[in-house]
Parts: sequence; structure tokens; C-alpha cells
Amino acid sequence: MTDLPTLLLVGALVLLIFVSAYFSSSETAMMALNRYRLRHLAEKGLPSAKRASELLARPDRLIGLILLGNNFVNILATQIATIVTLQVLGQDGLIFTTILLTLVILIFAEILPKTVAATMPERIAFPSTVLLKPLLWLCYPFVWIVNGITNWILRWFDIDPKRSATNSLDREELRTVVKEAGTMIPKKHRQMLFGILDLETATVEDIMVPRSEIEAIDLEEESIDILDQLMISRHTRIPCYRGNLDDLIGILHVRDLTRLPKDAETLLGLAEFERLLREPYFVPTKTDLHTQLINFQLKRERLALAVDEYGDIEGLVTIDDLLEEIVGEFTTDVHDYSRDVSPQSDGTYLVDGTANIRVLNRIHHWSLPEGGPKTLNGLLVSKLEHIPETGTTLRIADYTIEVVHSTDQIVKNARVIPPSGSNLTTPG
Repeated sequence: MTDLPTLLLVGALVLLIFVSAYFSSSETAMMALNRYRLRHLAEKGLPSAKRASELLARPDRLIGLILLGNNFVNILATQIATIVTLQVLGQDGLIFTTILLTLVILIFAEILPKTVAATMPERIAFPSTVLLKPLLWLCYPFVWIVNGITNWILRWFDIDPKRSATNSLDREELRTVVKEAGTMIPKKHRQMLFGILDLETATVEDIMVPRSEIEAIDLEEESIDILDQLMISRHTRIPCYRGNLDDLIGILHVRDLTRLPKDAETLLGLAEFERLLREPYFVPTKTDLHTQLINFQLKRERLALAVDEYGDIEGLVTIDDLLEEIVGEFTTDVHDYSRDVSPQSDGTYLVDGTANIRVLNRIHHWSLPEGGPKTLNGLLVSKLEHIPETGTTLRIADYTIEVVHSTDQIVKNARVIPPSGSNLTTPG
């Protein structure tokens, strides 16, 4: 090699720098590929994506090939640079050449190509696979030896390089992906996806209608009173009990009333009416919403009574309540939104004590704590550890809350003063 012309050696040196840059950029680009997008492109039949997927199936072999080639090229470049220096400058120029070659390799064969590859991985990785795949086949014996030694050492640390990463995302990571999607996913669709992701973190207790607000029929009432209740009811399925809600008889589907004769009022409270009642469906209050959605589908039910660990009825949940956690409120009636919250002219909100905290946060974009009590009354009592008197004011999570009216048993309503500068909206 020492007899070769200096100009030819310099040309070979420049070529080796480019080859080193190729290996460096290929390594960064292949490792920076989005695995989910790569899988999608491969399933669509893109040849370069298929090649990249095959190479990444064994990342230890791919990295071994790239590093083997890169180190061989850099060492060869160092030797050629040494020969050129001896021919032109003599031994006194070796230190200068070492410094210069280090800078050249660092800038043009490492930092620059790796930066470009990290910025546009697909544009670098996909064309690179055209050479990487045959190179892996050609250099496989060397790669096999190098990887064999490396894998043997890794086993000392209980690391199996053959077990490639699954790249699975947990719930919070997936939320971040959806959030970062930006305009690629419409805002409404993002909210629905967030609702689906939150199904396993919320329970029936979080969304159920509390026992005190369940609209039910007491079969011990007068027939005329029951008929009046049926006439004004907005629900198609109504629980029916005798004396006390815990003595539940069944669920009346209003549509089944058409099966009664015209003189139905004479049958109310009799066996003919009770035969219309359907078997009630009970679920634990601690059931997560994802499981409950599946149970509704399997059992073909739309309404369930939520019971605590003692079997006492605590509330009522419907499939509509559950689906609203995903798609938002179904109703278009503004009064259904604001019956628990009355915005005031001074920017404060008059809130019913029984208002559900999750609903308040979702509809009015608040951030009251949801980890404990489910209602505003429960939150206030939990913080103070006693029933607050009218006029009591406290601060919870940057919200100033003033008790407007309370009794010996419950906070009837309270005034909520949002944090200054918060982005709150009134539905409607």
C-alpha cells in the first residue's frame, strides 16, 4: 500500500469516511424508526418496511453488522491516513493527522449523519436496508462470532438479546400518544379515546345515580298515584319495589304496559301487573367500567342496580351512563347539564351538594379531586371531618368553596369560586 500514489490514498480515505457515515446514519435511523408505523407499512406490503422489520427482529445481529462494518472502515481509514502522513509530512505530522482525522470522523462520519438520520429516520433507514440485508448475509459468519461472544457475556447479566422489546404501551403512554397526535385526530375523537382509556380507572360507583335520586315505583302506593308517576316519568325502565327500595320486586319496561288491557288501572298492584316486571340485574359498586360494559353486552342488559359489599342497593347505572363516559352527554337539554350547577353573574357557581364530582369536572372543565368522595357534599365533609355549618368557607385544590346552605345531615348547596385565570366553560 505504501507504493500507491498519494492522491489515490486520499481518495480512498474520503470514500471510507462516506462509508462510515453510511453505517452511522443507518444505525441511528433503524433504531429511531417508529415500530408501530413500521408494522403498519409492512402490513401494507411496502418492501423496504418489510426488510426493516426483518432486520429489527434481531437487533443484536443488526447492531453487530453495523458496528463491525463501521469499526473496520474507521480502522482502515486510520491506517491510510497514517500512510499518507508518512509520505507527505513524515513522522512529525502524525499528531496533527490524528487530531484532524478525529475531528473529520466525529463531524462527518458521526454527528452529522446521525443527526440527519434521527431527523428523518424513514428516508435514511428504508434505502439503507437495500445494502444492509445482503451485507448481513455476506458477513454472517463474522457477525455470528461477534454476537456469540457478546451474547455469552450478556448472559452473565441475565440479559437475553434474542428477546426483542415488545414496544407495548401502557395506558398513560397511550394517552400521551393520543394527546400528541394534535390535529391528526379531531378533538372530539381524542376525548372519546381518552374516555375509553379511563374506563378501567373508573368504577360503577363513580357514575351511578345515587340511591336517593333513583326514580322508582312503590307498589304499595295508590293506583292513581302510580299512573301519574308513569305519565310524567322520562325513563323507559323503572325499578319497582314494595315499601322499601331494598325490597325490589323487578324492573318495569314502560313498553310492556301496552300488553295490559284497556282497563289497566284496575290491574295495577295485582299479579297481572307484577308479571310484567323483569328480573333485576345487580352489580357491585366497585366494578370497573370496562368490565361492566362487557357484562352489559354479555347479559344484554341496559340497567343495573349497584350494590355494596353487604348487598344493599347504593345506586343505579345504565348503559347510557357508561357510554356517556366515552362519547359525552347524550342529552341536548341545557337544563339537564345545569340542574346541579348555576353560574352566577360574579363568575362563581352555585352547586348542589349532591352533584357528582366527576360530572362537574368533565362538563365544566374543573379539576376537583376525584380520588375519594363522589359528591361535593362528601368532599366537603371529608375535608372538614364534620358537617359544615352555613357560611363555612374552605379551599380545595385552588377552588374556594363556601357553604351556602346546610342541614344537620348534608350540605344542600355551596358556592364554588374557580381559580383566577382558569379556563372554565359553561355547557350549552
